[in-house]
Amino acid sequence: MIKTVRYRDPSTDQPQLGVIEDNRVYNLTKQVPSWTEPFAVWSALKALGIPVEEAFARLKATAEVVEFDALEQRDLLLPPVAAKEVWAAGVTYERSREARNAETTLAESVYDKVYDAKRPEIFFKATEDRLVAPGREVGLRSDSNWMVPEPELALVISAKGDLVGWTLGNDLSSRDIEGDNPLYLPQAKVFSRSCSIGPVLLWNTGVERPEQWTLSLTISRPEEPGFSGEIPVRQLRRSPDELIAYLLRDNPVPDGTVLLTGTGIVPPDEFTLHVGDVIDIRIDAIGTLRNVVAKPLQA
Repeated sequence: MIKTVRYRDPSTDQPQLGVIEDNRVYNLTKQVPSWTEPFAVWSALKALGIPVEEAFARLKATAEVVEFDALEQRDLLLPPVAAKEVWAAGVTYERSREARNAETTLAESVYDKVYDAKRPEIFFKATEDRLVAPGREVGLRSDSNWMVPEPELALVISAKGDLVGWTLGNDLSSRDIEGDNPLYLPQAKVFSRSCSIGPVLLWNTGVERPEQWTLSLTISRPEEPGFSGEIPVRQLRRSPDELIAYLLRDNPVPDGTVLLTGTGIVPPDEFTLHVGDVIDIRIDAIGTLRNVVAKPLQA
């Protein structure tokens, strides 16, 4: 498997791109200074017609090994792709439909209709400047009393809809705001520090089997019960190809767009995030996306 990570050079504070193998980081940017994010590499390899595995093997053979553990020194990590747009799909797992029905105050559930409909729910989630790097603080809304993370498998795609790879997404959501009225969805979803992706980009080489992966969520808090849960990715009702196709319908997106595929793990109704909670989202093939919960900016 090929994994890349973006991080800040401690000496220059400039973004760098590296390949990870056995927790060692091989710097690609020092070989090719224009390669500071994965899509520069992807575009170059596509133009040259070189298989991804072969290209990374060549690059790694002559790359400088970075003298830090990128997965531990999280203050240096950046989102694994410079995503100018992050989109998300909703109600793609049975558990998500159950949770949305539980929180809504409407007599007739729009969520049942979405779950069974041909057209999926797809909405805008974040811009690049709203993204939180792995290891950094995500934030609560000041006007919400019921908030949860939504752990999601994230698709990284090209402008043409090519699936370049996968990462993990932390989609913070306000259950009480959306529950009041589904039309409040943008306010429940889009706010400062409401989304994190990472820690790495797992490249699509054709041998990966996402349907065999298990997605897990652990929320830890000092001296109090937290929450943990997991779900097989195969329970995702919508295929990645279907979600990508609907996203691109009459909707141009830039290279490096991230599409969150929805969550199947929802804490019980009495649970809400607290300041200081540690959120770990994991798929073994990708790694662990960790964020700490911070108080609202307007608190």
